[in-house]
Amino acid sequence: MKTTPFTEKHIALGAKMHEFAGYNMPIEYSGIIDEHLTVCQGVGVFDVSHMGEFWVKGPSALEFIQQVTSNNAAVLTTGKIQYTCFPNEKGGIVDDLLVYAYEPEKYMLVVNAANIEKDWNWCVSHNTVGAELENSSDNIGQLAIQGPKAIDTLQELTSLVLADIPYYTFKVGELAGVKNVIISNTGYTGAGGFELYFYPEDADRIWNAVFEAGEEFGIKPIGLGARDTLRLEMGFCLYGNDIDDTTSPIEAGLGWITKFVDGKNFTNREALEKQKAEGVKRKLVGFEMIDRGIPRHGYALTDTEGNVIGNVTSGTMSPTRKIGIGMGYVKTEFSKPGTEIFLDNRGRKLKAVVVKPPFRK
Repeated sequence: MKTTPFTEKHIALGAKMHEFAGYNMPIEYSGIIDEHLTVCQGVGVFDVSHMGEFWVKGPSALEFIQQVTSNNAAVLTTGKIQYTCFPNEKGGIVDDLLVYAYEPEKYMLVVNAANIEKDWNWCVSHNTVGAELENSSDNIGQLAIQGPKAIDTLQELTSLVLADIPYYTFKVGELAGVKNVIISNTGYTGAGGFELYFYPEDADRIWNAVFEAGEEFGIKPIGLGARDTLRLEMGFCLYGNDIDDTTSPIEAGLGWITKFVDGKNFTNREALEKQKAEGVKRKLVGFEMIDRGIPRHGYALTDTEGNVIGNVTSGTMSPTRKIGIGMGYVKTEFSKPGTEIFLDNRGRKLKAVVVKPPFRK
């Protein structure tokens, strides 16, 4: 298995380790519920160094990004970040990603760990405009400092005014004595906070400084288990569960990152534009359990008569709400909030209701 710059720290701290996307990653430390609530109420630290980073440079950089991603990157100015996806030729999604406008003619694409090789091959094979591509995934470390006390923790370590970095923007500066750290107001938790990008050789220094600064706020290391429950409470899609090569961004409720602007001829634009105009047969929805039960990936969703109308893509027991919550695709006629549906839990029909995420207000 691959390792991150922090793997030895996770093991020394007693984390429950498991393979994820080819990496030896911490799944939990003190327990998923405790870690989840730590992030919601205080501050937690996630090792996300397994994520992939590609640089796109040169005069054709923007043209390339416009061709391979669904969102309109032309609106990005230096320091701005955009959520987007790589559409494929069949109406599905190669991956979802972030685009960082680092400087004129230089962008950073942040892709999912499980898709690094796939995404890199996709970008290389679709680079028809001569953009300069560089896969720096193995040369960048990343920590996500998340929670309402994240800003207080990190402000002790930098002269940059973190309150002046709005959501989905970033600055590059010195943090914990380390220069050229990307400090990004982003995250996958809905609890606020920042993501830090740095060279692996600076990983120890940054980790130690962050934990020392956050000690007064009860800072804790957080595993991938709580990362999943936190993102699910917010209704954030997880690639491989809620979106994949067979799900279109329109079906997944990602029409807001699919921009049909003049001059942007991205992959499969015509088919996706038709979907948006004519509608789709299924939609990704959120739902809450009325009966007691925990939705699991792959469980069938039915109507009141027991007819299958879709399936669960993600589900858990909400640590903050103490009820079962989930996401799944259903026939469009069952997608309206307030619609009563049923979860088929190994033959038991459990009542649920369609709601609009986030589940955690």
